[in-house]
Amino acid sequence: MLAFVDLATNLDFTVTAVDCRDDHRSWSSEEPREDVRIVFVRQGGFRRRVRGVCADLDHTVGYLGLPGEEEQFAHPAGGDKCTSISLTPAIWRSLAGEAPRLDGASVYVGARLELAHRQLVAAARAADPDYAAVEGLLGLVAEVVRQVVTTTVPDGNPTDAGDRALVSRARGVISDGHPAAVGLIPLAQLLGVSPYRLSRAFTRVLGVSLTRYRNRVRATRALDRLEGGEPGLAALAADLGFADQAHLCRTMREHFGHTPTALRRLLV
Repeated sequence: MLAFVDLATNLDFTVTAVDCRDDHRSWSSEEPREDVRIVFVRQGGFRRRVRGVCADLDHTVGYLGLPGEEEQFAHPAGGDKCTSISLTPAIWRSLAGEAPRLDGASVYVGARLELAHRQLVAAARAADPDYAAVEGLLGLVAEVVRQVVTTTVPDGNPTDAGDRALVSRARGVISDGHPAAVGLIPLAQLLGVSPYRLSRAFTRVLGVSLTRYRNRVRATRALDRLEGGEPGLAALAADLGFADQAHLCRTMREHFGHTPTALRRLLV
């Protein structure tokens, strides 16, 4: 029996917690899927067979699944708990290239990749899936690409000047409150670059992540509103695109060291 809980989802990716309670040594068949999947095991283990190649999977070895593959699974040791990351083929190609050559489907989960996996799950459960979760996702997928794809991660042949120009354009879009600034992926689409390229450019040029920069802009807008006597924090959070009032309060404390209520007392 399988249980699925979506932790984060949008048009380009889904992060799902999977609880499998199967207990069988025989191979079960799965219908071919059209997405790209990266699966990490949190507890337990199982076996996977694709094109006659078997892999034993546990918390140290995950796998990459590609569209159209006929997969078979066995659970000789009982159930397991996994994180399944489903990507659209377009997002996968933006990181792995148009025709990536693979060195295999198994992914060694070293300490750095395990931490990236757990950070992604934490970000997916938090209140900022369109930026924090996307940046975590892109970093994690890029690490997988480095392992299994024999070509390098596409980076758009960036230059210092090109990165500075890209970041400047992105900052303008965010500052203007353009609808595409609602998430990292639509922002990258508007600017005509891959999400990975845009995320990397911010870190290179400004020394902070795009997520942190965008939250910095929103925090300043909230500060302006508080200084102007904004009475309702729930309405303020909704107007500025925060998930809820608690998300607004955490962000303000992170950037200014005070809650919105304390900042209002300081400024008004």
